[in-house]
Amino acid sequence: MTKNYFKLIFLAAFSLIAVSCSNDDDNTVETPDEALTEFKYLRILLSDEKTTQLTLVNPVDATSSFFTAKFAKSSLYTTESGRYAGIVHRLDNTVETFDSGFESHGDHVDVDGVPQFGALIGQSLLPTHFKSKIGEILTFNDGDGTLSVAKESEVNTAGAKFKTINAGLLAHHGAMATFGNGTYAITVKDNSVTGTLPEKVKIIDNTGKTLFEPTLATKGIHGNASDGTYAVFGSASGVLVVENNGKQKLIAFPEDFGTAWFGTILETDYNGKFVGFTAAKGAYLIDVVNGTIKPIIQNTTIMQCKVSYNHKKLGVLLHSGDFKLYDLSSLLAEKEAKVIAETASDATLKPQIQLTQRFAYITSPSTGELLQFSFEKGAIVNKIKVSNTPYMITILGLENSESH
Repeated sequence: MTKNYFKLIFLAAFSLIAVSCSNDDDNTVETPDEALTEFKYLRILLSDEKTTQLTLVNPVDATSSFFTAKFAKSSLYTTESGRYAGIVHRLDNTVETFDSGFESHGDHVDVDGVPQFGALIGQSLLPTHFKSKIGEILTFNDGDGTLSVAKESEVNTAGAKFKTINAGLLAHHGAMATFGNGTYAITVKDNSVTGTLPEKVKIIDNTGKTLFEPTLATKGIHGNASDGTYAVFGSASGVLVVENNGKQKLIAFPEDFGTAWFGTILETDYNGKFVGFTAAKGAYLIDVVNGTIKPIIQNTTIMQCKVSYNHKKLGVLLHSGDFKLYDLSSLLAEKEAKVIAETASDATLKPQIQLTQRFAYITSPSTGELLQFSFEKGAIVNKIKVSNTPYMITILGLENSESH
C-alpha cells in the first residue's frame, strides 16, 4: 500500500510539471497558423514621392486606407510607443504627426479612436533628423542647428506646439540622441572640417545649456543611435561613443575599411550593441562596451539595411533582389530568398523595406504596391495596392493581437 501511495504522489507531481511546461510553451511558442498572419494591431504607413497621399495598410486583411498629408515626398518615423508617426517635410519646414489609435496596455492593446492626423504640428527650419525616446518626439533642424521637442502625450492636444531648444550651434546637417536621464548628445559644427558635416558632440540639458563639452574631434559625423546609456555616432575617424556622463571614445574600424566609414547607425535590442552600415563594406555589429566591430554581412551591393520592429533581427535587401534575414544575437543568417527583380544601382526611386517578427514589407515603386514577404513560407504572400509611387515606409502599432 505504501508503495502505491508514493507511486500516486509521483504521478501527480509529474502531471503538474507537464501541465506547467505545457503552459509555458503556450505562452512562448508561435503556432504555424500564427506565423502566417500578421499581428492584429500592426499597421504599415507609406508616403508617396509625387503626391500628398499617405497609405495606411492593414496587413491582416490586406486593405488600405488613404489620407492626405500637407506635402509630398515625406519621411516617416515611428515614435517610441509605437502609437504615433512623425511625418517630416524637410524642405517645407514642417513636421506632422499621425495617430494609429492603438494604445499599449502591456499584455493587450486598446483601440483609442480611429487613425487620424494629430493636432501637434511642428514648424522649424529644415527638420531632418528624427528621434523618439523617454516619451518625447525630437527633430534636429539643419536650417539653424536647433532642436524641436514635444511629448507623445501632446499629439492629440489642440494647439500643442514643439518647443525649441537652442544650444548656440551653427546651422549644419546634424544629429542628436536622447539619454535615459533626459539629457541630449548633440553634434557640433566648428568648421574644422570642410563641408556640411559636424565634427564633435557635446551634451546639453533640455534648456540648451551645455553640461559636457566635446572631448574628441572627428573628420566628420553622420548617423547615430542611442540605447539610453550610450550615444553612438558614425564618424570618418571611427565610431564615436558618447556616454551620458560626458565620457567619449573612438572605436577603430577594421583594418580593411580604408576610407570607408559607417554613415548609418541602427539600434538593437541588446544593450551596448548597435549596427553600423556602409554601402562600401556592409553591415557590422558594434559592441561599444568591448570596443569591437564584427561583420554581419560583408557585401557592397546592399540597397536597404533595416533592423526589425523589435530590434532583434537585421534585414538586408540587395540590388539583385535577394533578401537576407540575420539574427542579431548569433549574427547567423536565418532566411534567404529572391524577393523582387533586380534594381539598378542608379535608380531614382528604389524599394524600401521594414520588418516585423513575421514578415518583411517591401515597396514596389514601379507597380504602386506593398509586397508582404512571409518568413514562414519564404515567399511573397500579398501584393497590396498603395499609392502610385510609394516613397517611404514605417511600421505603426504593437506586435500584439490581444484586445481588452
